Amino acid sequence: MTDENIGNGLQLRSLIKKSGELELSLLNVATPEPAADEVVVRVEAAPINPSDIGLLLGAADLSTATLSGTKVSPVVTAKVPAPMMRAMAGRLDASLPVGNEGAGVVVKAGASDAARALVGKTVAMIGGAMYAQYRCIKVADCLVLPNGATPSDGASSFVNPLTALGMVETMRREGHSALVHTAAASNLGQMLNRVCIKDGIGLVNIVRTAEQEGILRNIGAAYVCNSTTPTFMEDLTRALVATGATLAFDAIGGGKLASQMLNCMEAAATRNAKAYSRYGSTVHKQVYIYGGLDIRPTELSRGFGMAWGVGGWLLFPFLQKIGPVDGQKLRQRVAAELKTTFASSYTQVVSLHEALQPQTIAAYNKRATGEKFLINPNKAAD
Repeated sequence: MTDENIGNGLQLRSLIKKSGELELSLLNVATPEPAADEVVVRVEAAPINPSDIGLLLGAADLSTATLSGTKVSPVVTAKVPAPMMRAMAGRLDASLPVGNEGAGVVVKAGASDAARALVGKTVAMIGGAMYAQYRCIKVADCLVLPNGATPSDGASSFVNPLTALGMVETMRREGHSALVHTAAASNLGQMLNRVCIKDGIGLVNIVRTAEQEGILRNIGAAYVCNSTTPTFMEDLTRALVATGATLAFDAIGGGKLASQMLNCMEAAATRNAKAYSRYGSTVHKQVYIYGGLDIRPTELSRGFGMAWGVGGWLLFPFLQKIGPVDGQKLRQRVAAELKTTFASSYTQVVSLHEALQPQTIAAYNKRATGEKFLINPNKAAD
């Protein structure tokens, strides 16, 4: 069933060539006819998340970036350093669409009642390829936004909100009672603070600057530790004693921070111990690395006993693990608290063409705290 004659639309693509070059371009692609359980959404808002940047830019050296092509069909190229090409092996010479999530208006639907019911509705979506003017997607991957909510309101309804809720749910399922989070003044970090404040969960925030500390204090964060201060380890241990946090989610990845958190958890666990054990405390301490802001190796200085773990954590495997029923409960909470707990703000809205300007790429690739870019694929280029 057809509701709007769409035809083709622009889509942003990322290609890393075997020759060692990144190429970003806009392709004019045909919009698929929706199957019975699918809809076509006119995408009007799609955030640039760190995970999107990883796919968009790969391991390219942006200091080598150049712009060619035309105003209508811009092409950005940049060199990928030879030592980084091995990590790119799985995607060489494959032109990839980008954008994990987005939001827009349903303009065409398949034959099913569930699909037809969405025509004209504003929905958020998850499933990749969102940096495009139109996205054909399954009804099950859409979230109908509350009345009055705009695509911008709902653009970040999945990755950050479900990550924050997933961290809390992981805490509960694994028997912990409080959390530690690094890179804590990020958009995700602020969202996690709102969740924990609302749910009465102890949260220890680790930041790198006084400005970031101020951001969190202003939204009600009780425990904020600056990793660049001389008293960081003692400050962190005191916060861990106060909260009882034995689970950390680490966006940094490289360097000594994971080890510092484990050692402080052990110090907190043994602070009031009545007997010495050369094996350390029996309290299990866990760090999950979910990001790689620091690409150096993770360094562990083993002063945290034998009850510990370091592993990886990603949102989509977690959602698969808990299953669709529990996953839908998390989505429903996001929809209910879209403009409060899970509200996102953006510093700049750009078109697809503007997203390929070297100066814009340099700005969103900084991943600076408090700066978040939104792509509106149907925004006219300046």
